[in-house]
Amino acid sequence: MINKKVQNVEEALQGVEDGMTIMLGGFGLCGIPENSINELVKKGITNLTCISNNAGVDDFGLGLLLQKKQIKKMISSYVGENAEFERQMLSGELEVELTPQGTLAEKCRAAQAGIPAFYTPAGYGTEVAEGKESREWNGKMHILEEAYKADFAIVKAWKGDEAGNLIFKGTARNFNSCMAGAATITVAEVEELVPAGELDPNEIHIPGIFVKRIFKGEQYEKRIEQRTVRKK
Repeated sequence: MINKKVQNVEEALQGVEDGMTIMLGGFGLCGIPENSINELVKKGITNLTCISNNAGVDDFGLGLLLQKKQIKKMISSYVGENAEFERQMLSGELEVELTPQGTLAEKCRAAQAGIPAFYTPAGYGTEVAEGKESREWNGKMHILEEAYKADFAIVKAWKGDEAGNLIFKGTARNFNSCMAGAATITVAEVEELVPAGELDPNEIHIPGIFVKRIFKGEQYEKRIEQRTVRKK
């Protein structure tokens, strides 16, 4: 029986070193690998290149790594609600590569599928296209985007089994599904971990072949990035 379960986050992140490129799932504060990020902060890993849709908020998620100056470069689609991210970018302390959101997702998915590059019309004629090959397809100009190359992909799922199969809940699926298997080593942290064979095969979103290590996380805060309430 295939068993990819590790006992804890410390074991799951063995091999993470300074200067590595790491993909981190999530969108804002939705579906982020909270336990793994906290462990990266604890380990004091530095000079990281992080690929994530954005960096959350100042005092939570990737914002914690930014506070400790552990991130050298952020590859994201937008700055979001993180004031420290904005400050470091504008001051030149942090290298930032802003990428159209759909392109960011496809660069992850391409890496997951073993596709080295693809053409997309997104970004043509803008700074995004600078230094990239361009070509006309069906009367429309496209630019060539290369798939990401990452050392670790760290994703968060609602439920998983010991064989690495994953199920996401609602919008927490976001970038987690296309990042799983898109790096040399994929680590999945889950809220609920069950023995292999207990998940309904028809409900599995990511098969275990894309996951190298899986562990059960603890104490998820699940913060809300922006709370909007109706006036009484």
